[in-house]
Amino acid sequence: MIQAIGLTSDPRKDLPPAVDDVSFEARAGRVTALLGGPGAGKTTVLRLMLELQRGRGVTYFRGRPLHRIAHPSREVGVLLGDVPGHPARTVRGHLRMLCAAAGVPARRADEVLEVVGLVSLRDERLSTLSRGMDRRLGLACALLTDPHTLVLDDPTSGLSTREKRWMHGMLRAHVAHGGTVLLTTPDPKEAARTADQVVTLERGRVVADQEAADFARTRLRPRVAVRTPHAPRLATLLTKEARATHRSVEVVRESGNRLSVYGSTCADVGETAFRNGIPVHQLADEVGDMGPRASTTADRSADEARADVAPQRKAAVSRPEGSREQAATRARSGGPTRTTGTGTATSSATESATSSTASAPVRKRRQRSATAPGTEARTPQARSGDRQRTEPEAETSDTTPRRRAAEAPSAELDALPELPPPISVRPAPSPLRPLRYELRRAAGVGTGFVTCGAVLLVSAVTAVLLARVGHTPRPRLMAGWPQQLPLPPAALGAGLLGALAFGDEFRHPALAADRGTVPRRLGLLAAKLLVTTATALLLAVLTLGCDIEMLYLVYGRELAEVPSDWLSLTASWFGLVVGCAWAGVLAAGLFRSTTAGLAAVVAVPVAVVPVVHKIVEGPSVRTAAGFPLRIRELLLNQWPFGGERYVEAAARLIAQPVGGALTLSLAALLGAFLFTTLRGKVR
Repeated sequence: MIQAIGLTSDPRKDLPPAVDDVSFEARAGRVTALLGGPGAGKTTVLRLMLELQRGRGVTYFRGRPLHRIAHPSREVGVLLGDVPGHPARTVRGHLRMLCAAAGVPARRADEVLEVVGLVSLRDERLSTLSRGMDRRLGLACALLTDPHTLVLDDPTSGLSTREKRWMHGMLRAHVAHGGTVLLTTPDPKEAARTADQVVTLERGRVVADQEAADFARTRLRPRVAVRTPHAPRLATLLTKEARATHRSVEVVRESGNRLSVYGSTCADVGETAFRNGIPVHQLADEVGDMGPRASTTADRSADEARADVAPQRKAAVSRPEGSREQAATRARSGGPTRTTGTGTATSSATESATSSTASAPVRKRRQRSATAPGTEARTPQARSGDRQRTEPEAETSDTTPRRRAAEAPSAELDALPELPPPISVRPAPSPLRPLRYELRRAAGVGTGFVTCGAVLLVSAVTAVLLARVGHTPRPRLMAGWPQQLPLPPAALGAGLLGALAFGDEFRHPALAADRGTVPRRLGLLAAKLLVTTATALLLAVLTLGCDIEMLYLVYGRELAEVPSDWLSLTASWFGLVVGCAWAGVLAAGLFRSTTAGLAAVVAVPVAVVPVVHKIVEGPSVRTAAGFPLRIRELLLNQWPFGGERYVEAAARLIAQPVGGALTLSLAALLGAFLFTTLRGKVR
C-alpha cells in the first residue's frame, strides 16, 4: 500500500510549485493511475515519492518512508522514462549488473528475461532496442528484485496496441498476486480501461480521486445533464425511445431530481420532454472536469468503436436470448442504478459471445508469448479492452477491469501472464555487493579496454620517438613521458578511467531511482576506489612492460636496462598513476561529471604543482635534511624484511612536488566528497 501525504515541490522562480499538496492512497491488489495532461505534475509526484526531488510531504510504502527501508529496490520497482543504461551494454549484462547491486543471484536476470520475452535479445546492445523492447526491459528491471510495489511513469508511451495489452496484462498479473501498481498516463480511456482507481491531477493538484467506474461515468464521457421534477418518468420515456430506435442510450439517476443521459443530445432529450409535457428546469451538455479534449477523445473512440462493432453486431443477432440477458445483467451489476436501451444489451451479448469463442486460441497465444519477444500476451485485461471497443459510447461505464477480474472465473485468473518466481532466500547484507556491482559495471562496456589499449599504443610510440630524439632521462623514457607534458599518457588514462567510474553513474543513472540499491554511498565509493586502484596498477605495469619491450626491439639492450634505483622509481610511478585515478573518481563523484573529473586530474600538475614548487623551493630558515634517518630512528631500529626502505620510499614520494600535489588534491577532494555525502544524509 502507498500513502502519499501532502506532496509539494519546492517553489520555482515567479511560478507556483509544480505539485501542491497532493495526497492519495494506492491500495494493494489494485492498479492506481495518476491521470493528467502534460504539465499536470505526474512525473514530479513520482520523483517526490521516490525522494529523487526535494520538496515537502511524505510517502509511506507499506507503512515506511523510502529512506527508512534498508533495501528500497526490494520494496519498490521503478521505471521512469527510458531504461537508464549505458547504450553499449548488453541486455543481459545490464540486468546482471543490477542483480549484483541488489544482492540477488545472477540467474535472476535470465528468469525475468524469459518472462518479458527478451531471451532472444539478451546479447543485443541497449542502443539497438526498439521502443517496445525498451519498455519490456524496463519492466524486467522493475521486477528484478521481486518488489511488492511497482511505480511506473507512463509505461505504455509510444507502444502499439499489442504491446499495450501485454504491458497491462503483466501489471494485472502483479496485482493478482497481491502487489501494488502505481502508474501515470495522459490518456483517460486507458486509465478507465486498465486501472481500478484513477487520481486526476490538474496543475499540480488533485481534482478527483475515484473508482474507475465512477471516473468513466462522471468524468470521461460527454453527457446531458437534466433536472426535472418528473425524473423517473422522463428516464422511462428516454429508455423506451432508445429501444424503439435501437440506439445505445444510458440514463443514470443522480441525487435529487437530476438525470445524466449518455449517448444522446440536448435536442433529443428536450424534444422527448416537450412531447410528453414534462417541465425541464435544466438541460445542458457536460463533459466532466477533463475539459473539451476529453470530449473529443471520447467522440473519436466512439466512432472507432462503431466501426469495430458493426460486423460483430450482425453475428450477435443469432445468439440465444438467455446469453443476451445474462450479459446485460452482468453489465448492470455493481454499478449505480441505470436504465439502458436495447443497443447496450445487444453489445453485451456480443462481448459475451466473442470472449467465449475466442478463449481457446487466446490461451494458446498467451503461452507462446512468454518466450517470443514480439508476440501478443492476451490476458483477461486485454480481452476486456477488446470487449469495450465493441460497445459504442456507453461501454466505459460498465464494471471496472478490477471488478471484472474479481467476477471472472478462476480459470481466467490462472490464465494471467506468469511472473518471475519469488526470491525465497534474501541474502544477508554483504560488503562485497558494491564490489561485485562495480566489477560488472566496469567490465560490461568496452570503454575501459579501449582506453587502456590507446594508452599503451600512445605510450609505446612516444617512448620510441623520445629515444630517437634523445636528451630524455631513462625513467621518463620508459614511462613515455615527454618533458613538455604535465602528465604521462598512463596517468591521464588512469584519470579518465577513474572519472568514468562515477561519471557514468550520473550520465546513465542505473541506480538513480534506487538510490539505496548499494548499502551505503561510501561503500560504493570504496568499491570504485578499489577497482580503479587495481586497474591503474595494471595499466602502470603494462605501460612499463610495453615501453621497455619496444625500446629493446628498436634500439637494443642499452635503453632497456633497468635503473639501479628502480624501487623508489617504481613506487613513485605507481603512486602517480593511482593518485590520478583516485583524483578522477573523487572529482567525478563530487561534481557529477566525467569531464569535471578529468579536468581535476589535469589541474593537479598544471595548477597545484607550481604552488607546491614555490612552497618547497622558497626561502626558509630550516630544511628537512635527514628526514628519512629520523623517521627510522623514531620507529623501530630494524624493520622486518627491510620495511624501513618502503617507509623511506613513501616519504620521498610525498616529498616530490607531483606527489605532494596529488596528496593535497586527494585530501581536498575526499574531504569535500565526505562533507557533501554526510550533509545529504543529515538532511
